Amino acid sequence: MSITRFMTNKDNRPVTSTSSARISYFATPSEFQEPLFDSTDMSRENIRRHVRQERNSLSTEEQSQLALIASRHMLAEIQAQSAQHVALYFTHDGELATQKLIEALWDVDVNLYLPRIHPFSKGNLLFVRYDRDSVMVNNQYGISEPQLNVQHVITVDNLDMIITPLVAFDEHGNRMGMGGGYYDRTLAQVVDNKPLAVGFAHDCQQVSQVPTDFWDIPLPVIITPTRRLAI
Repeated sequence: MSITRFMTNKDNRPVTSTSSARISYFATPSEFQEPLFDSTDMSRENIRRHVRQERNSLSTEEQSQLALIASRHMLAEIQAQSAQHVALYFTHDGELATQKLIEALWDVDVNLYLPRIHPFSKGNLLFVRYDRDSVMVNNQYGISEPQLNVQHVITVDNLDMIITPLVAFDEHGNRMGMGGGYYDRTLAQVVDNKPLAVGFAHDCQQVSQVPTDFWDIPLPVIITPTRRLAI
């Protein structure tokens, strides 16, 4: 596949390049963009450490502005996919904030679901309906999740989209999580992009290469504040 970069050169002509993914830029990229962090031959833990430092170095104002911009793009993605049952996450450890997106989706009557650590199946997630009046509790990682109610649980195959948190990603859609494997096990249940798995991340979380194992599943779409990467 080819990458069509929606930017212009000095003569205002489109600039294109070729790679394994399509990247749509939401704004004209700066000529002075910093090169991707070279993660070649680095361990997963070292990559995680570097990226977490980068995203946590963003100021509160930067975090807020970038989250708002990215949320607008994600809302457009959800509407373009006509997704009515969407799983997302609560922000933790410098991840792109989702609260504005959550409020916008409530306003357009999209059904939202948050992950909850499965109480009986180790290493797996349940997705539980999340409304304005949902009762929340903190899990073992200090992350807020809905109180378990089996009547509010949705199976993965009945979701239209899963918006996934991540620590790092590369241009091939390879995703690195926190290391618990929760979303790896969830994404293994996806069949023919049903539901569509979409990564949501700061631009600084992209690295040159994410180490992969045989069980790793690339994300078909990743949204950042500046671009949409599609595999």
